[in-house]
Amino acid sequence: MSSKLARFTSRVVSLAQKAVVGVPDPALCRGDGGYADWVIVSIHGLKTYLDLPYRRLLDVLHEMPRIAGILGLEVPQLPDFTTVCARMQDLQMPLWRDFLRLSAELHDTGEIQAIDATGMDRIAASHHYAKRTNYTFRAVKTTVLIDCTTGVILDIHCSMKQPHDSQVAWQLLMRNLDKLNTLTADKGYDWELLRQKLRAEGVNPVIKHREFGWHGVANNILLDETTYHQRSTVESTFFALRRKYGEIVRARTWFGQFRELVLNCAVRNVELSLTDSHA
Repeated sequence: MSSKLARFTSRVVSLAQKAVVGVPDPALCRGDGGYADWVIVSIHGLKTYLDLPYRRLLDVLHEMPRIAGILGLEVPQLPDFTTVCARMQDLQMPLWRDFLRLSAELHDTGEIQAIDATGMDRIAASHHYAKRTNYTFRAVKTTVLIDCTTGVILDIHCSMKQPHDSQVAWQLLMRNLDKLNTLTADKGYDWELLRQKLRAEGVNPVIKHREFGWHGVANNILLDETTYHQRSTVESTFFALRRKYGEIVRARTWFGQFRELVLNCAVRNVELSLTDSHA
């Protein structure tokens, strides 16, 4: 019987190969080709899953010929840890988003989805780096779209600024309209135009109203409380992400931090698929 690590690696490799546009390249091409993009994505998935720094991860993989084989490599062919680290920055964001999308498709989603935001703290930067890169925000505003039945993260939006929740919501939801049935959200997403757009797309918005007067109070009384409280799934997901991956985003660059958060979400989805299938 294969180990959970082997099953995780196989699933990550499969998703990474699908996320690459066109026919996946061989794992290693001699000369300028180097390591295929899907190999780098898969190794980063293993790094996140095992919670190991780059150097330690490659040391561990050198003692795991079976896992190296799933990556399409022999142990002597494994990349240097510096290569794995540097290549993450070279891979464009759409590939990482596709990886997250494919990880969500491992699950059969339910009828209710939820959206919410939190701040993920950034690792402390040196004064010189902060001044040179205009490194001013201490947290990455992270908005996630969750399926309430499975707890699967369907999509994520990250911002270094602090936009209002309603400004982020439609941008995130528009990419996932085919996955939405009933959307629940708190008062931060109280925007009538958002409700109208969702209804026009056949989505039922269960969004709390701000109670500035009797109109907001009356609408909240009419809200389906059972459906609305499914929103607590988002809080559970944020807690699980922090418990597993820590409170701090460790990448130094803003685009590296976005990739790190997307990868964390995708790895969590893959882990959930292993638990659900009891494979």
